[in-house]
Amino acid sequence: MEGTLMDYKAQVTNSILNVLNDELSSAEVYEKLEKPKTLAMGDLAFPAFSLAKVFHKAPNAIAEELVSKIDQSSYEKVEAKGAYLNFFLDKGNFSNEILNEVLEEGAAYGQNDNGKGGNVPIDMSSPNIAKPISMGHLRSTVIGNSIAKLLVKNGYHPIKDNHLGDWGTQFGKLIVAYKKWGNEDDVKKDPINNLVKYYVKFHKEDKEHPELDDEARETFKKLEDGNEEEVFLWKWFRKVSLESFNKIYEKLGVTFDTYNGEAFYNDKMDEGIQILKDKGLLVESQGAQVVKLDKYNLNPALILKSDGATLYITRDIATAIYRDRTYKPAMNLYVVGAEQTYYFQQLKAVLLEMGLPSAENLHHIPFGLITVNGKKLSTRSGRIILLDEVLDDAINLAKKQIEAKNPDLPNKDEVAKEVGVGAIIFGDLKNERTNNIDFVLEDQLRFEGETGPYVQYSHARAESILRKAGDIDFHGADKSLDDPAAWETITALKDFPDVIKSACKDFEPSEVAKYSLRLAKAFNKYYAHSKILVEDDQLAARLSLVKAVSIVLKESLNLLGVKAPDAM
Repeated sequence: MEGTLMDYKAQVTNSILNVLNDELSSAEVYEKLEKPKTLAMGDLAFPAFSLAKVFHKAPNAIAEELVSKIDQSSYEKVEAKGAYLNFFLDKGNFSNEILNEVLEEGAAYGQNDNGKGGNVPIDMSSPNIAKPISMGHLRSTVIGNSIAKLLVKNGYHPIKDNHLGDWGTQFGKLIVAYKKWGNEDDVKKDPINNLVKYYVKFHKEDKEHPELDDEARETFKKLEDGNEEEVFLWKWFRKVSLESFNKIYEKLGVTFDTYNGEAFYNDKMDEGIQILKDKGLLVESQGAQVVKLDKYNLNPALILKSDGATLYITRDIATAIYRDRTYKPAMNLYVVGAEQTYYFQQLKAVLLEMGLPSAENLHHIPFGLITVNGKKLSTRSGRIILLDEVLDDAINLAKKQIEAKNPDLPNKDEVAKEVGVGAIIFGDLKNERTNNIDFVLEDQLRFEGETGPYVQYSHARAESILRKAGDIDFHGADKSLDDPAAWETITALKDFPDVIKSACKDFEPSEVAKYSLRLAKAFNKYYAHSKILVEDDQLAARLSLVKAVSIVLKESLNLLGVKAPDAM
């Protein structure tokens, strides 16, 4: 890519070296270059402190002396401010290069092939069968989806795996609850809400009747042993749950490559257990089988209970072996809440001890809690806020706002869905993923401030300007825009490829969300202070900027899993 900050850093480095006498190497000058805090202080700055001992002068004086010697013909200007040499890039040349590149590459702008097509399974979303998808599932789903999109942008091949919670003792509890208090017709009419009602009732009753827990364990054992009645109920619960889940995923615009849940690995655990035995890693502890992890400063990992029952980790070992064999992954990602951090440290350590090839590149992608009015969500206690209902509320609120702002807008329902759902997704992803979030619907739907609708509206504004301009031939047009009011927007456009790389490396979608807000704010400030549709020799350059902003805002939102309507 031509005209990037890296090229300009090299240009500034050479300009400084030309007026030095080998006092610093090229690498030293390059490394010392800084980006000033504000554009008013220049685009790149060199601190003269490191030359004080060489020249035996104050850094301020050195900066003044160097500025007088530097060839400024390829810059707008170079000035000394205190101990710094501030370089102001040639706005016309710079904008011409950046705008040409964005318009030529379109949605592919910022794409790279760093991943070289490597497979990356992403364990994400993973709701439990027979329980509703609540707001608590939002984070894993949208963070995982955005990371998958960032991986594609950086040349990887993600495999989104919805590792369903479709096995375990909770199914013993649910089957017992259904048999005691359930009704087939009720479940057929409203499967998820009724099934969760039975599950909540079980947990209320077992406080006074602990024998229910024994009954649930016995029932789950029957399920494991393939008892016909238990298996029939389990399959039914799974089917109606998936039908319900997929309606919500469709609303969110999230798809998966595989739905291999815990049950899929139920007959694949023996291999992992055998490997642990063959390597002498499985040892007995109080009747149970554990793997000691002292060398990792971790507690022993419990692999099999004293009665031979398996655990989450037993199935996760089987899952890791399957993914390793099936995908030969470049990385193996688990988008799971931060409360599971210690567990994933243990899992990775066990897989390393087993010698699994992909174990070194296993990454737990933790995220903070989502609360509503400061309260943690819990299915067991019955404190559930259904994601489907929140999405519907957001869509309805968005529609009201659109009708107030733009009553003649065609396809209002479609735009309301894109804005409402987009607001929920963006409201999550603008936060650093390890932070906790307290959810307030009205705050997410505002058209002003740090929200998804604000970025969407900025994109729609750019598209509106382009529609008013009519047919524009951008190809070959001079895009040398030297308007100082546009400079903040142009430099923001230049930063996009670096943001894409950084967000992928850090598994941090919030970097893209924050970038989109920065670009939107810069563009809106430019729009407020400049007349764009004025017939003069810079009209094509201004419209090129508007088009570039539209492209990059749309792609930024796309990488977050958010739609960008052309009109709002």
